[in-house]
Amino acid sequence: MQSVKNPTSVRRLLQEEVPTGEAIALVLEQAGIDMVFGISGGHTGHIFSALSKVQNRIRTVLVREESLAGVMAEVYGRLTGKPGVVLGQGPWVLGNGLIGTIEALLSSSPMLLLTDFSDTPALSLHAPYQSGTGEYGSWDARRSFSGVTKEVVPALDPASAVHGTQLAIKHALAGQRGPVAVLYSIAALAGRVGPDSVPRLYETGPYLPPRLPPEAAGRIEAAAAAIGRAQRPVLVAGNGVRIGRAFEKLRALVEATGIPVVSTPSGKGCLSETHPLALGVFGTFGTPAANACVAEADLVIVAGSKMTASDTARENPALLDPERQTFVQIDVEPRNLSWTFPVEHALLGEAGIILDQLRNALPSMSREAGERRVSAYRKQHGYFVVDASGSDASPVAPQRIIAELQRALPETGVVTCDAGENRIFMTHFFQTKSAGTFLQAAGAGPMGFAIPAAISAKLVQPERTVVAVCGDGGFAMTMNGLMTALESDVAITVVVFNNHALGWSKHSRGPFATEFADFDHAAMARAMGCAGIRVERPDELASAFAEAFKSRVPTVIDVQTSLDTAFSDLVSPLAKG
Repeated sequence: MQSVKNPTSVRRLLQEEVPTGEAIALVLEQAGIDMVFGISGGHTGHIFSALSKVQNRIRTVLVREESLAGVMAEVYGRLTGKPGVVLGQGPWVLGNGLIGTIEALLSSSPMLLLTDFSDTPALSLHAPYQSGTGEYGSWDARRSFSGVTKEVVPALDPASAVHGTQLAIKHALAGQRGPVAVLYSIAALAGRVGPDSVPRLYETGPYLPPRLPPEAAGRIEAAAAAIGRAQRPVLVAGNGVRIGRAFEKLRALVEATGIPVVSTPSGKGCLSETHPLALGVFGTFGTPAANACVAEADLVIVAGSKMTASDTARENPALLDPERQTFVQIDVEPRNLSWTFPVEHALLGEAGIILDQLRNALPSMSREAGERRVSAYRKQHGYFVVDASGSDASPVAPQRIIAELQRALPETGVVTCDAGENRIFMTHFFQTKSAGTFLQAAGAGPMGFAIPAAISAKLVQPERTVVAVCGDGGFAMTMNGLMTALESDVAITVVVFNNHALGWSKHSRGPFATEFADFDHAAMARAMGCAGIRVERPDELASAFAEAFKSRVPTVIDVQTSLDTAFSDLVSPLAKG
């Protein structure tokens, strides 16, 4: 019988039988994923063994604890647009790895949790050790992961394990992005797959979701006409601009129209805050200039933001009010459109595509007029210039630390932030110099984020200077990440605002259960094999940064930091009830 030539581009995944783990590694490679973060345990050792054979194409980063892997995968997803992969044993990917998973869910970062049921075949009814199959005496992995992910894909046989991994990649990337868990049984990972497996296995490319199409021309034209009529428009840049990697599209639109730009905390730095059309973060902890511009706007373009209570200063109508302002909203998820506020012009699609459509549809507008508006707001309300930035006091004022970091950091340097007061200080006082260089956990806000986030950023962008900024509380949570940084040859800088306290909690309710002893974090770093510098006076900061940025090993700068400034000092009057 004459063979029939395949008339389509669809091809079988495998030409010969291989272990399941090798097919899963091939799926990751076909999806363009070139890094995996995790710690070997349980049945996932089968996948680690397969990854050992493709080390020149997929880098496996061994961490010391799953929380590091979760954050590193979340940041990989933010920066590359491809799902970041956490690989490890089910109970501990869930129990230890949740800070990155919940951040990915709330910040729409694509992520894969490749993990297992830790099942014991034939004995699952008798409460076996670690088992997550959900029977009496076991924990329920499906139900547990379903509460913190977009989707859970159970894989109980070899072919389903491979196909389920492909579908997980699809779900992580489709629509509003997020984390997806694949739960493998031992029968799935210990088996083999081949060209005759059922379900049949095909190459991964066709499973990857296509980009959303452009918005309908009529909807774009109506939104553009409203923008053209506005006297005081403003654009709010949210995390969707970052996830869509639409920095240049945003800049092109505002430079063509002169529309001032403010950002949400998670969108901070989508347009460089040194740009003459930028006014910084708005909302509860926003700059006075940004809040004034939004409050006086007659039209607000919301690009890729869910508009949380913090963004909107608890929905204060003096800031945002659909009864006096026209709203144009851009989002990839239809449920996010007209969610916080009713929106007259709801545009469904990827930020970059919609921003391009608007730019092409808008009439010629004056960039110079927009820059004059921005300049007037900066002059009237101030813009990243505060007296404490020059303080010579010891312990060192946070504003002085940030000012010295600002001066020392190269234009393309990347900053990652932790949670707590230190993040609020950085959001409010640090002025980004380049788009996409400021990373913070503004979705869930977990402590312990900054160090693993910096490691991931440096792995993805090794040519850049990367600085993690954290408090002494957050540093203690993930300082074991410095071991991973050393082993991975990643020379990050870690700045510790060491005020011997949980600053936010202490300023909220007093000293009880909020104060720490004075630990020398620089000495801890040196004991690990890193560099460590202890700073007690402001005039020591410049040389400390210079030394750290030249170092070939991770460097911790432990700064004795003042508690004189509190997060509450930075709350906008608009958010005070």
